[in-house]
Amino acid sequence: MKLVDLSHVIEDSMPVYPGDPKTDLVQIKYLSSDEYNNHRLSIGMHSGTHIDSPMHLLDSYQHVSELPLASFTGEGCVLDVRNQPVIELKPEYDTTVKLNSIVLLYTGFDKYYGTKEYYENHPCMDIELCKFLIEKKVKMVGMDIPSPDIYPFEIHKFLLKNNIYILENLTNLDQLLDARFEVIAFPLRIKADSSITRAVAKIL
Repeated sequence: MKLVDLSHVIEDSMPVYPGDPKTDLVQIKYLSSDEYNNHRLSIGMHSGTHIDSPMHLLDSYQHVSELPLASFTGEGCVLDVRNQPVIELKPEYDTTVKLNSIVLLYTGFDKYYGTKEYYENHPCMDIELCKFLIEKKVKMVGMDIPSPDIYPFEIHKFLLKNNIYILENLTNLDQLLDARFEVIAFPLRIKADSSITRAVAKIL
């Protein structure tokens, strides 16, 4: 069995979306002096690899911890959308994308992770592609960029309104090209609008 880690490392002062709070990860106990090690983490739920749920941008009172676990795992497919400023629907996606699957968008932009380029010049999804994903009853759409759109985040809202959760800031999607795989990306059991996650692909 081969597992591919699709997540960025959580660390002190890691890259965050402009305007989001800084991540603080500090060691608070040391084996040499306290007889055990311990760390404390202060992190926004949209830092690093994470899942957006409807509560993030819609008038919803359902925390991410209350969503069905089955929504966060399932057969996956990767769409190679490199060099596309606008990620548009293509005819071949009708056979590539299966019903009730998880779709990952490989833009190659993870190489810019943490830079101004990553946050300000990333590709955006086209509305027709979103409508297609809704027709396919996709559980979740993941991407190696910080967002599927820019302010006022209409693509975000459109997907979330239709219960397609958004998995952002992925990496290593190039390792999934031409592979059959299952996506496993559970949110924390946390009463929040969204959640950091350890996203993994299990090669079949």
